[in-house]
Formats: sequence, structure tokens, C-alpha cells
Amino acid sequence: MVSRLPRSAELTRFCQKLNRVKTLEDDMMETAFNRCLTTFDLTLLGVGGMVGSGLYVLTGTVAKDIAGPAIIISFIIAAFASLLAALCYAEFGAHVPKTGSAYMFTYISVGEIWAFLIGWNVILEYMIGGAAVARAWSGYLDSIFDHKIKNFTETHVGTWSVPFLAHYPDFLASGILLIATAFISFGARVSSWLNHVFSAISMGVILFIIVMGFILAKPQNWGPAEGGFAPYGISGIMGGTATCFYAFVGFDVIAASSEEARNPQKAVPRAIAISLGLATGAYILVSTVLTLMVPWKSLDPESALADAFFQRGYSWAGFIVAVGSICAMNTVLLSNLFSLPRIVYAMAEDGLFFQVFSRVHPHTQVPVVAIVVFGILMSVLALIFDLEALVQFLSIGTLLAYTFVAASVIVLRFQRGKSQASNSPSESGNAPPTSAETIGASEPKEYESFSDKLNLVGKEKAQSQREPGQLKAAFDPYLDFLSDFYPGEVVTVAVIILMVSALCLCSILVFGKNQLHLPPWSYNLLITLFVLAFVFSLALIGVHEQQKKKQTFQLPLVPLTPALSILLNIYLMLKLNYMTWLRFSVWLIAGLLVYFGYGIWHSKENLREAQGHVISARYVVFPSSSLEETVQTVQPSTQPSQGLDETADGEEEEAEAKR
Repeated sequence: MVSRLPRSAELTRFCQKLNRVKTLEDDMMETAFNRCLTTFDLTLLGVGGMVGSGLYVLTGTVAKDIAGPAIIISFIIAAFASLLAALCYAEFGAHVPKTGSAYMFTYISVGEIWAFLIGWNVILEYMIGGAAVARAWSGYLDSIFDHKIKNFTETHVGTWSVPFLAHYPDFLASGILLIATAFISFGARVSSWLNHVFSAISMGVILFIIVMGFILAKPQNWGPAEGGFAPYGISGIMGGTATCFYAFVGFDVIAASSEEARNPQKAVPRAIAISLGLATGAYILVSTVLTLMVPWKSLDPESALADAFFQRGYSWAGFIVAVGSICAMNTVLLSNLFSLPRIVYAMAEDGLFFQVFSRVHPHTQVPVVAIVVFGILMSVLALIFDLEALVQFLSIGTLLAYTFVAASVIVLRFQRGKSQASNSPSESGNAPPTSAETIGASEPKEYESFSDKLNLVGKEKAQSQREPGQLKAAFDPYLDFLSDFYPGEVVTVAVIILMVSALCLCSILVFGKNQLHLPPWSYNLLITLFVLAFVFSLALIGVHEQQKKKQTFQLPLVPLTPALSILLNIYLMLKLNYMTWLRFSVWLIAGLLVYFGYGIWHSKENLREAQGHVISARYVVFPSSSLEETVQTVQPSTQPSQGLDETADGEEEEAEAKR
């Protein structure tokens, strides 16, 4: 027996399920969480997420092996690139003050399956990131005690020689994660207070490093005798930029905390801007004094700052640096453990992940089940796994989230607002046709409300006030054919063209000469074509109306700013090695199994669609007659499982009998 192939209508409905967007509540300030975080609290959360072990390890590694003293320029360029992504997060965090960060932003603008995959990757990113920082914290503390902890564990517990497992179990790293999990479960106020303490100590140590560093600075360390300011040239500066970019990963904790902010519309954008500015200043100034204190060639990549003070005869300062390093790593741990359960909660609350994780403790007002379960999982990762092979997952997950958030900003900016879509008669007239309209122009057409039909009977292209997503009036004489599309439809297609052209352009730039061995004429021709396609998509988006200026923060220069962010993020993703992409693909397949096995069926949007199909009233309009004579109420079908064609035929027969 041959199985029946799915009809085109069924495939269309299935694709619509995958790309349905989240319906936002009327009151987005209503929440089960405790809105207790101020701008100051959010700022310190962001600083704690960005200024961590990277300040004490990354600066020495990049300065010695990649860029030299020009690491300063690398940090400036990386900070600008991070600013593009941060501003996208700031707009969404202010406009949609709900937890979930990149997952939530993608869900309300791009579609469900894309949102799930972003959330799925962000979960892995936070888990590996937190476990990696815990192991770094353990190793740093162990080095202070001359590796006695490691030697004791290897002697009394033993060692392993298994792929993907650590050489020995790290009980210290696992323990610190369990302790941090316990503190996080006490509530946002306790977590914020703990972060304040560690951040204050860390910032105090950074200030000490900067002041002492300038006192001990020797300008000749940047001189020709030591190789000059930029010994590795432009390529070294750009290579350092790619590495330094990941130092600024962590500001998304602010967006993830927006549902617990007192005034998210103002607090989230301010906190992101201030924290990114403080982190940039810290990285630039510390890199400056580090390369001025000692020659960059003599730096120890594993403990550059402490070793620099030791070389200058201030070995006692190494203890202060060690304290600052441990406190900075603690803030990163808290940032990861604070954000991860809230992403999981948002997915569970929407029905895309297991419902048990959406439970909020009535007293502490935090998702305690998600905190405990994923805190334990993170501690297990730190205990037994070799995280060095998995750390590059952090890069691809973060960059993918940045890319989709930037695309979501463009899509959302050219969509009608909720009030526009539901309250304005002139605007509801351009709503996309319902499924019954696709049957034929001569057959009855279904609409959700009578007011919708009053406006769709007499379609008028020219309107005194254009909706977001409609062609601008100035371009009507030249691009009138674009007016036939529904508002936002052309913009969505243009965003797809933009992302595809950016992917192709970056692929040629990264692989064209070395891997693909393209001849110069072919290389230049492809670069030109994809640049033109990228610019064309920007122009196509730009000729359409945007949403009006709102009181909340809005990203400037849309669509140019998010488009540049997309281009940069894709370029950096393609610079990662193929093993990272292979492991990422395996994790992605696992995520798809979870989504199609659970999420797509338990999604709240899926349940809302089913309920709306049963209870909504519909109106039938016959284009051959006048409106007053032919508009008749049709009761919902008692058998919603029947096909679309059967429903339409039955309604037509009933209406013809009444006529």
C-alpha cells in the first residue's frame, strides 16, 4: 500500500507552523518574576559578564602571539563590532521587556523553529561557558597553591585517558558551581547583591593595575627596538580583533534580565551602553599598561599581569592580581548561572521545552527547577569533561544569536505594531488574506471580523498615511508594482536576500583564494556580484516605511546598522574551524529532535491556533452583490479536522440556498 503524499495545502500549513511568531500579551510588564533590578544592578551584571578571565588571560595571549602592543586597536575595533550587536539587543530589551534574550527576540519577529534553535544553542553556550570558567577558576586557584590540589586529586582519585574527558576530575570547579547555584536560587536580589560584591573587588583591582601600570610604564617598550607598536601589521591587528571580539560576550545577560528590571524601557539600553563602555575602557587601559610595563615579547600568556609585576620587582602585586582574577571569574559564573535558567524558563513557558522548567518559586520568584537542574548539569560538565575541545561552541552559538537578533530588528521595524494591526481600520485593510481567500476570487471569502471586511471590500492603494512595511509615497511612480504586496512582505524577502548575499560574500572572502583557489577575475567578479546583491537588498528595505519613533530606545540607521552586524557575525562564524561546525551540526540535530518530538506539539501558539479555529466567528462576502445584502454570519465547523476545500464548498452551498 502506497502512502499518500502530503498535499500542497498540508505542506503550507506545516511551514506556517514552523514560522509562526509569538503573540505578546497586552500588558508586557506583568510577570511572575520580581521586578527589583535597577539600572545600576543591570550595569554590574553586564560588566561582570564581560570583564572576567579574559582580562587576565586574553590580553597577554593576544599581545604576545597575535597583535603586539597594537592589541589596543584590536580592542577598539572589537568594541565597535560588539556595539552593533549590543544596540540590537538594547532595542529589543526596551521594546519587549520579557526574559529570553535572543530566543524571545527571534520568536516575536522571525519564527518559532528559528527561535527554538537559537534558544537551544544559547543553552549550550551558557553551560559550556560556565563550566569552562569554573575550571579556569579552579586552575588559577590551584596555581596559587603550587598545584597541590591537582596533585592530591591525581594521587588519591586517579587519572583518565578517555577522549572528551578531563585528565582528572575537577571537584573544586564542580563545587564552586553548586555553591553559586544555591545562591542564585535565593532570588534576583541576592544574586545581584553577590554580584555587586565581586564586581566591586574586581573593579578595584583593575583600577590598581591601571594606576600602578602607568607609574611603571616605559614608553620605549613601544619603540623600534622592541619591534614597534604594530609588529604583526594590519593582519595581526585584525586577527587580534577576531579574538578580542569574544571578550565582550556577556552583555546579553542584561536583555535576559529585562523581565526583572523595574523600568526596562530605560534601564536596559542604559545598562548595555554603560557596561559596554566600562568593559571597553578596562580592556584598552589594561592592555596599554601591560605592554608599557614590560616588552610584549616577554609576556607570559597564562598569567601576563601577575608576571609583568613580578618582572618589575613587585611580586606582592601578583597576590592582588590573583584576588581580582578570582573575583572576576566569580562574576562571570554568576552571569552564566543567572541567564541560563531564564532562557530555559522562557522556552518552557512558551511550551517549546519541558513544562516543569517553567515553574516559578512563589517566595523567591525565580525558576528554581531550571536553576537547580542546569546548575547540576553545569557542575557535571566541569567535573569530568575536557572543555577545551568544546569551548569553540561558545563562538558559534553567540555569533548565530547575534545574527538572528540583528535580522529580527529589521523585520520588526518594518512590521505593524500591535495597536496598528488590531485597532486601526485603515491599516487592517491590508491584512494578508485568510485561507478561504485562496480558493478563488468568485467564491466566498472568510475574515476574522466584520470590521476587517468593511475595509477590504474597497481596496485602495493610495492612503494618506502609510503603514510600516508599505512602499514610501515618494517611490510610487517608480516602484508601483511593489505596492501590490502586503506590508512587510517585500522587506522579509529582502532580509533573506541580504543574509544569503552576506553568507556568499563572506564565503568568497574566507575561502575564495586558499581553499577554492579561484582565479583573480572570478574572485573579483563574485565579490562584486554579492556586494551588489547586498546593497540591492538594503535599498529594497530602505524604500519602505518604518515604524514611527517610539518612546523606547530605537537602533539608529536601520537597516544599515543591523546589516553590518549580520555581515560581521557571518564572517567571524566562517573563520571557525570545520570541527566546530561538525560538533555544532550534531547539537543542532539533537535540538531538532527535541523540537519535532515535543516543542511543535506543546507550543502555546499551536494551542492558541486550535482554540481560535473552533471558537471564532466568520463572515462570508460574495463579491457579486452589495455588502449589506450578502454579509452573513457562519458558525464554526463542529468538525475542524475536515479539509479546507470541504468547508469552503459547504459554506458556498449554504449561502446560495439563502440567496
